[in-house]
Amino acid sequence: MTSSRTPRKFDDIVSEVYSIYGMQDAHEEHQALGVWGSVVGETIAKMTEVDKFARGILYVHVLNPSWRNELSFRKKNIISGLNEAVGRVLVKDIVFR
Repeated sequence: MTSSRTPRKFDDIVSEVYSIYGMQDAHEEHQALGVWGSVVGETIAKMTEVDKFARGILYVHVLNPSWRNELSFRKKNIISGLNEAVGRVLVKDIVFR
């Protein structure tokens, strides 16, 4: 049996696969988690750990209270950066713990 289709790399079709199975939102949430470090920068990424993403809210564990306070001041900018990186408004709020 021969196939008439040209093989494609999985990375090239992953969005299509998620869409077929109705998992596009889950895929985009995973992308938001993946870009955390590039949006906030290396220093903040080392001081934080993304716990989960649910219903538009990103939950982030922060290693010390002073960083938690600083990130609270930067929350709007971080949300904007994450949404820009993902390509749509996905993150509505961030809870720093």
